[in-house]
Amino acid sequence: MSPLSLKPFFSYAMNRPSTRVATSKDIEAVAILFDAYRQFYAQDADPQLATTFIHDRIEKNESVILVAENESFELLGFCQLYPTFCSVIAAPVCTLYDLYVQPEARKSGVGEALLRTAERYATQNGFARMDLATAKTNSPAQSLYESLGWERDEDFYTYSKQPKG
Repeated sequence: MSPLSLKPFFSYAMNRPSTRVATSKDIEAVAILFDAYRQFYAQDADPQLATTFIHDRIEKNESVILVAENESFELLGFCQLYPTFCSVIAAPVCTLYDLYVQPEARKSGVGEALLRTAERYATQNGFARMDLATAKTNSPAQSLYESLGWERDEDFYTYSKQPKG
């Protein structure tokens, strides 16, 4: 997979986070957020699994991880994008699979900043569409998505299955 780019985007304004693409220097800090994200979705804490997973995504260039940070360069949240394709429209699409903001940073514009940066990334890299899924019970996230123009899919159901070995 060839590396995709995001033109520099820094938005230091009073109480506004800046966003950027995570690098290998961010693995440990992103892994802490990723572990918290997994726990939000009822998974057991597993810092080693989180670190390995984030390390592999960044080092193998299998996803793009965007981070939001404050003026002290502390990470406030992240989102993870997976480039893929849609056969129906015969074009590349971008799946926003993970979005997490630290509880103390919620409702401060961090999630919005990450979503806007993700959209800018998708536009700059020629993706025809962005997709995401969220828990049916995650009303705050749904409200944020809809306020930014995301539309709930009313035409398709999503199915999952674990393959048997």
